[in-house]
Amino acid sequence: CADPFHIVQWAMEAMDEVRKEAWNEARKEARKEPKRGRGRPAKDAAGTPAVDKAKGLKKTRYALWKNPENLNDYQITKLAWVQKTDPRLYRAYLLKEGLRLIFQMGLDEATEALARWVSWARRCRIPAFVKLQQRIVKHKDRILASIEHGLTNGRIESMNTKIRLITRTAFGFRDPIDLDGHAQPGRPSTGAAGETLTHGYVTRAQYFAFLPWTDVSFTRSRC
Repeated sequence: CADPFHIVQWAMEAMDEVRKEAWNEARKEARKEPKRGRGRPAKDAAGTPAVDKAKGLKKTRYALWKNPENLNDYQITKLAWVQKTDPRLYRAYLLKEGLRLIFQMGLDEATEALARWVSWARRCRIPAFVKLQQRIVKHKDRILASIEHGLTNGRIESMNTKIRLITRTAFGFRDPIDLDGHAQPGRPSTGAAGETLTHGYVTRAQYFAFLPWTDVSFTRSRC
């Protein structure tokens, strides 16, 4: 199955690529505009729309990343500004949101919605999303299987993040037994014979002997 979080992350990365392209294009146009002198500009002075657009796009990232229901008033205003000033970027935002909402549907509805999304992305004339829809088509069966069974890697990803945090705050561990003891505090290891062993009183070979997928001799030579 394909994890919903990573599929939506693909869409966010594609949308962010469009945002960066729009910002760089606005900066390029801003360099062509005449620079203002010192002091307050005259009332009849020409405006600087490209400069204003570049400044506005720089602060739209979180408004585009967050789910609509989680936006604050400022971010709602920024999103409305994007809709008005950059239709291409706003179309990329709608494509991202459309893909995210598919994972909240039932299987039959999601199958139809995914086909419509692929058709829309294929002809959206945004290279990042044209490329993304090819990846979606390639993993379509896995995506629908994830929707059908409601599977996600969220808990595993959360545990991996916590283990990495423990390792970083401890500046590393000399022995994997110590890491396991910190990752699962108070949880004893049970040997093949049924005896209970605490993490602080087992040898490395004994510890890895309890893991059926680990070769003790291989591990001993590399720890």
